[in-house]
Parts: sequence; structure tokens; C-alpha cells
Amino acid sequence: MTAPGAPTPREVFARLSAGISAGRWDELAVLYAEDAVVEQPFALPPAPPRLEGRAEIDRHFRAAARGPLELRARDVVVHETADPEVIVAEFGYDGRVVPPGRAFRVANIQVLRVRDGLIAETRDYHDHPAFARAMRDG
Repeated sequence: MTAPGAPTPREVFARLSAGISAGRWDELAVLYAEDAVVEQPFALPPAPPRLEGRAEIDRHFRAAARGPLELRARDVVVHETADPEVIVAEFGYDGRVVPPGRAFRVANIQVLRVRDGLIAETRDYHDHPAFARAMRDG
């Protein structure tokens, strides 16, 4: 159960999305519980299909910060579920590979469980082949 006054799952997702869109990768891990789990069923090697713990999630985000991608969330739709801790977010990313500046679009769905204002677990269904194509063709 979530503590009174803690951010809602919708608010936590909004912070995560805004941080990614602003390129504030080094600030994102604090949104996750110490024992959080991120599952990425469609991840392509070398990306791990599962991240365990805030420290590993932080390393993942910091690696993304060193990469050539800029992402901006668009068309965000958040669905509430019967479980007050769980939301489903559908959204797209308008992306850019820098350099050279080539633009691309990627579809995404995230299922988030937020407990006491922190992300406890997510299942991230990003279009990893589209990311790979953008990097290859970028």
C-alpha cells in the first residue's frame, strides 16, 4: 500500500518521462526503490533484459547519458488499473541520433508498479529493433 502523501504512479511516471525527455539521465535512479526490478522483454543484446536494484538501474541510465540518443516523449496516455499501485503508459518517443542529427520515432508501453512514491517494478516494452535501426542508420 502506498503511504499517504506519496506521489501517485501517474506522477512518478510523469517525472520519469520528463527526466528522460530533458536528458537528465543522472537524476532518474532516485525514482526507483532500492530493490526495484526493470524487465525489458524485447531488449536486444547487449542490453540486459532485466535490471535489478537501484544501483544497476543507475548504471543503465548513466550509460544512456553517454550515448548518442536524444528522446522526447509524445502522445502519452496513462491507463489506471484495478490495482492502485499499477499504471500502464502508452507513448511514443521522438528521437534523434546526435551526431548526425537523424530523427526517428519509437513506440513504447510501460507497466509500472509504484509503491510509497518509488518505482518498485516495471515491464518496459520499447521497440528495441527501431532503436537499433536508428543507431545503425543514424
